[in-house]
Amino acid sequence: MPRILLQDVSVLPASPGTDAEPPPILHPFSLELAGPRTAVIGANGSGKSTLLKLLNGLVLPDTGSVTVDGLDTAHKGAAVRRRVGFVFTDPLSQLVMPTGRDDVELSLRASVPGRAARRHTAEARLASLGLLDLADRSIYDLSGGERQLMALASVLAVEPDILVADEPSTLLDLRNTARLRGIFSSLPQQVIYTTHDLEFAADADRVIVMENGSVVFDGGPQEAIAAYRALALGVR
Repeated sequence: MPRILLQDVSVLPASPGTDAEPPPILHPFSLELAGPRTAVIGANGSGKSTLLKLLNGLVLPDTGSVTVDGLDTAHKGAAVRRRVGFVFTDPLSQLVMPTGRDDVELSLRASVPGRAARRHTAEARLASLGLLDLADRSIYDLSGGERQLMALASVLAVEPDILVADEPSTLLDLRNTARLRGIFSSLPQQVIYTTHDLEFAADADRVIVMENGSVVFDGGPQEAIAAYRALALGVR
C-alpha cells in the first residue's frame, strides 16, 4: 500500500488584517496513512476537507510536511497528483466535458495515445463501474448522484495509486450510495474519504474523528463512531 505521512502539520487561516488571532484551521498533528480504507468523520467545519486536500497538495501545510511515498506535496505537487486522485463533493466542479464519456477520454489523453484506443479504454472503465449506459448523456441530464459516479469514473480512469474522496455520498440516493460503497470496497487503490454517513464510515478499516481542527480519535470503525456519537451528542 502507498504510504502517506503527515508530520507536525498545521494549517492556518489567511490573515484577517486585524489584531485578532483566528484559530488554526488544523491544529498541529501527525498521521501515517497506509491502510486500504480510511474514513474521516466529524461535524461541518471540523477540518475534514482541509485534511483531505493536504493529501494531494490542493492545500499546503503552514507547518510540517506531507509526503506521499516520499514525495513532498510542497515540492513535488505534480508527481503527487499523478498518484493521488481526488473526487470533490460537487461533481460539476470536476466534470468539464459535455458527456461522461468525453470526460473519461479527456482523463486518459496523457496515458493512452490514439483516439480509438482512448475510446475503447474509456468504455472499459465505464463498464467496470456499471456506467456505460450513461456515457453519452449530457452531464446536465444526469442526477446529482449519477454525476458523482461519473466524476469518480473520470478520476479512476487514470488508475491512481490512492483515491481521496470528499463526502462522495452527499448527493447520492440510497441505491447509488449502496453502489458507491460496493465500488469503494472492491477498489485495489488505497481509499481515503470523508463522510457524514456513519454506515459508510463503518465500511473502513480505520476511522479518524475530527473536531475543531484537531484529530480527537483514530482507531477502528466501531470505536471511532461511538466516540463521534458521544462527542456530537455531548455525552461524557
